[in-house]
Amino acid sequence: MKLSALTDGFNGGEGLRYGRLMLTLDELTADVETGAVDTVIAAFTDMQGRLMGKRLDADFFLSELQDGHGSEGCNYLLALEMEMEPVPGYAIASWERGYGDFGLMPDLGTLRRVPWHEATAMVQCDVEWHDGTPVGPSPRQVLKAQVEKARALGYEPMFGSELEFFLFRESYAEAHAQHYHDLTPSVPYILDYHILGSSYDEPFLREVRTSMKTAGMRVESSKGEAWAGQHEINFRYADALKAADDHVVYKTGIKEIAYQRGCSVTFMAKPDHAWVGSSCHIHSSLWQDGKAAFAGESDVFKHYLAGQIACAAELAIFYAPTINSYKRFAAGSWAPTTLAWGYDNRTCGFRVVGKGSALRAETRIPGADANPYLAFAALLAAGLYGIEQKLELGPPLEGNAYVSDAQRFPHAMRDAITELEQGTVARQLLGDDVIDHYLNYARTERDLFDKVVTGYERERMFERG
Repeated sequence: MKLSALTDGFNGGEGLRYGRLMLTLDELTADVETGAVDTVIAAFTDMQGRLMGKRLDADFFLSELQDGHGSEGCNYLLALEMEMEPVPGYAIASWERGYGDFGLMPDLGTLRRVPWHEATAMVQCDVEWHDGTPVGPSPRQVLKAQVEKARALGYEPMFGSELEFFLFRESYAEAHAQHYHDLTPSVPYILDYHILGSSYDEPFLREVRTSMKTAGMRVESSKGEAWAGQHEINFRYADALKAADDHVVYKTGIKEIAYQRGCSVTFMAKPDHAWVGSSCHIHSSLWQDGKAAFAGESDVFKHYLAGQIACAAELAIFYAPTINSYKRFAAGSWAPTTLAWGYDNRTCGFRVVGKGSALRAETRIPGADANPYLAFAALLAAGLYGIEQKLELGPPLEGNAYVSDAQRFPHAMRDAITELEQGTVARQLLGDDVIDHYLNYARTERDLFDKVVTGYERERMFERG
């Protein structure tokens, strides 16, 4: 592959979506020549939403790019559980197939500076087979397929995610030594919108905000959240792919900054059963011919939201991908339990906010542990399905959705797996290869947990059982 083929997307079309905040290839080349950059991280996102890849010498990266080469990684990276153990049952990678490599082809539209690491840049990659075809179950490819479908229908999908997290005074090493028990929240009381309380964490939060801005993100705000030590930093919406790319860089970056400062953050959906959980509220809308397609609560908007609601239970593992995800769904906890929708109603799974061109659907179901590519792809696929099928949107819920008779979101991962196993729409939307891949992932998560003796069991049964 020639350099021109690698840079076409950057020089025009989709690559321009990143605007002036990102690092251009010419700027990177100049920085490498002056020594301002000596390392390039080439990364992709795995099933768990983690960045995987390599640190490349910057001169080597540019020379390989000139020759039309990307990088490579073992294909077991899309067939692992959280502890990096290879898992059977995946069609794309196995001991029988030899666990070979796949290619990591840089998307030069994602080049960015990484200011929290010295002299470092990053590029995010698409995962490809040796013949150049995409690895379909790769999270970024799953989302790209739905973005391409939306564009074929004449729509540009725009997304924004709001990630909540807990900040602790212990370092990651200290938290690990304590088995993640009895950690000290950065501030000992509920911080929701609290200026004084959040000021105590402002040196850390300011560093995160300014670092992410230098890394090419449009920062909007930060605020305290609904529990001790809980915060949220928000970024401006963008096209779906950029929003997901930024999401995973931010999530990794804030952990790295926390490590450097001797503290720790977690994006667990529910770090403790006595606390509120951490959400990943996702805002989405469609644009057509440069205009908001949802304005005036158009039929497009109604069908889109109806599709998201209709498919939510079947697509649950794409919004709630871990055992812990489902611990967050509790009445009165600011996390939804139903698939109801309402106007500016935070008890509903789907909250309609904004006016005019800003009208949008906020999906409150995903937790902070969601993989953004997969959650965005599922929401977009479901919304487009609603438009294509002209699904009717039911009436909005008024009042408290927690005590309503609205359909419930799956209560546990095993229920979510059953919904996907028995459903048929998800396979139509995402394809058999994607569904089979992530069903294997979800079954693995369930089965691993079922084998573990928990602290809850010991505390109840050790003496009294």
